[in-house]
Amino acid sequence: MHRNKALDVFRGMTVFLMIVVNTPGSWEAIFEPLRHADWHGFTPTDWVFPSFLFAVGSSFAFVRRRWADKSFSDVAGKIIRRTLIIFALGYLMYWIPFVKWSPEGDLVGFPISETRIWGVLQRIAICYFLAAVMVFFLNKRQLIFASIGILLAYWAVLWGFGDYSLEGNAVRHLDVFLFGENHLYMGDGLPFDPEGFLSTFPAVVNVIAGYLAGVFIIQNKEKSYPTIAYLMMAGAALAGLAYFWDLLFPVNKKIWTSSYVLLTVGLSLMVMGLLTYLTDVREKAISFKFFDVFGKNPLFIYLLSQYLVIALDFFRIGGQSAYGWIYEHAFAWIGGNWGSFAFAISFSLICWTAGWWLDKKKIYVRV
Repeated sequence: MHRNKALDVFRGMTVFLMIVVNTPGSWEAIFEPLRHADWHGFTPTDWVFPSFLFAVGSSFAFVRRRWADKSFSDVAGKIIRRTLIIFALGYLMYWIPFVKWSPEGDLVGFPISETRIWGVLQRIAICYFLAAVMVFFLNKRQLIFASIGILLAYWAVLWGFGDYSLEGNAVRHLDVFLFGENHLYMGDGLPFDPEGFLSTFPAVVNVIAGYLAGVFIIQNKEKSYPTIAYLMMAGAALAGLAYFWDLLFPVNKKIWTSSYVLLTVGLSLMVMGLLTYLTDVREKAISFKFFDVFGKNPLFIYLLSQYLVIALDFFRIGGQSAYGWIYEHAFAWIGGNWGSFAFAISFSLICWTAGWWLDKKKIYVRV
C-alpha cells in the first residue's frame, strides 16, 4: 500500500501518546495534561484515542482504491476476519494470563464470567467494521449525511433515555442490561465502560472523518497550500461548533458525546494539516523519524506495550508487582510527577526500539 508520510507520523504520534498516558510509573503522580478529564471537559490526553480512529479512517482512503473493481463479497471476508482478530486480541488482553492475584496474595482463577467485554481494541474493531461497510457502499456526500445523522441520533438517545451523569447515562444502562455488571470496567467506582457498546457508534464518525480527510488529501495532492488551508479551516470550524454544542451536550470522552466527536475531529484535521505541511510541502521537510517508527507498526507496538504491562503487573518481586518494583527502585527517586513521567517515557522507548528493529528489517505486521 502506498504510504503517506504525514499519516504515518500522525498515527505514530497517537500510538506514542497512548503508551505514555497508559504507563505512568504511579497513577498517583501524573501531570494534569496527561490525565483524562474526570467527566465533562477535555484534556490533551482525551484527544489521543479518537485521533487514532481518525488515522484508521485516513488509511481507508488508500485501501478503498483497491476495492474499486471488487464486489462486497470479495472484500467482506477480509473485513470480518480483521474485525474478529482485533476484537479477540483486545478481549484476551483483559483476561490473560487467566489467573489473578487475590487480595491475600494468592493466585486464583480468573473466570470468564468476570472478563471485560469492551475496551480500546474492541472499539477499534467495531469502528473498523462499521466504517468499512459504510465506505464501501456510500459516496462522500452520503457519508457526511450519515455521520450527521449518527451524531444527532446519539444526542437524542442520551437525552431521552437518561442523563449525562456517570450514574445515569444511557451508555451505562444499556451495557448493564446487555452484558451485566461483571463484564464492565470498574475503574470509575461503579460498573461503567468508557468504551461501551452504545458510545461506539459516534466513534465511527471519527473514522469516517479520517477517511474523508484522506480522500481530500489524495485528490488535492498537487494543490498543497490550498489543501492545508482547507484542512486547517475545516478543523477550526468543527472545533468552534463543538464548543457551541457543548452548551447543550457537554464534551465528554467517557460517553463519547457528539460535541466531543466534533472537537476531536477538528483537532485531528488541524494537526493533519500541519503535518502535511511539515512533511510534504515545506522546503526542508521534517522527517519525524521517531514517530514514523510507531506509525509503521501501530497495532503491533500498541499490543506489545499492553502485554508488557500485563506481564510486569503479574510477576512479583518482593511481594509487589514487577511494574511497581521497577518504578520504586529506578524512577521514584526522581520525585513526584517527573519520576512517573520518566518511567512512561522509558517504557515507550523500549516499545520504540522494537518498532525500530521491525522497520529496519522492513517487517510490517498486519492483521
